[in-house]
Amino acid sequence: MIDLKRLFDIVLSGIGLIFLGWLILILILLAYFDTGKGIFLQKRIGQYGKPFNIYKISSIKVSSRSISKFGKFLRKSKVDELPQLLNVFFGQMSFVGPRPDIPGYYDKLEGEDRKILELKPGLTSEASLKYYNEESILKNKDEPLDYNDTVIFPDKVKMNLEYYYKQSFTEDLRIILKTISIFFRK
Repeated sequence: MIDLKRLFDIVLSGIGLIFLGWLILILILLAYFDTGKGIFLQKRIGQYGKPFNIYKISSIKVSSRSISKFGKFLRKSKVDELPQLLNVFFGQMSFVGPRPDIPGYYDKLEGEDRKILELKPGLTSEASLKYYNEESILKNKDEPLDYNDTVIFPDKVKMNLEYYYKQSFTEDLRIILKTISIFFRK
């Protein structure tokens, strides 16, 4: 039997793909001409530690490995993540849950922190809202990887574990509405 959260994910992502599919395709074409690659796939850690490929619109030029001007717009506006509606539709992600990370982070958690792996990764979460501009934060640090590993990632784990214990459909709706509110303020 399908649960309410999964039904919500299927319906909302399906509607999103129907209404935004044309925009996603145009952005993929523009990215292809801008970067030499339209869609970007990356291995991420999903529910129960199972890896999956996340979809994004490419923002890095194949020739120079640098972020293009169009790519900067895609990243700043977060529209590079619109293809993740497919990940939600296929059940690899949910609208709300911990943002999926690259291997070497969530899959290495220990003890109680591993409960986060029981959650389906999401498009948004309290942690992703707090670190909406994570790229900018890290760019201004002398040791960005160290800062991520010792400050940002542990804080995300703490916040995602809090979500684990208070997750509910109404909590998800609250986070979605907060995300929409923040997105339109930017």
